[in-house]
Amino acid sequence: MLNALLASVGGMTEAQYTLYITFTLIFIALLFVAAIVAIIVVLFQKSNSDGIQGITATSETFFGKNKGRSIESKLKKWAWITLIVLGVLSIIVYIIQIIA
Repeated sequence: MLNALLASVGGMTEAQYTLYITFTLIFIALLFVAAIVAIIVVLFQKSNSDGIQGITATSETFFGKNKGRSIESKLKKWAWITLIVLGVLSIIVYIIQIIA
């Protein structure tokens, strides 16, 4: 039955088909993990608009401002990193699908 499936896939051998499925599953799992991490990192970022925070008018100290900016800059950097990884993994999965 596997031989009939391989013949319809394009003449792959069993080893090639196993390698294809293995790489596809690994990259899709990595894609899923990268998407979850990107969502979490983006949700942790502070909003750029004042929104309801503008009503309270809290004053921040110098150290509080710098701490917030460093945390914000780290979250922004990690958001870009995870989104780039997500894009690269998407392209890799697409290329694997085309090659097979």
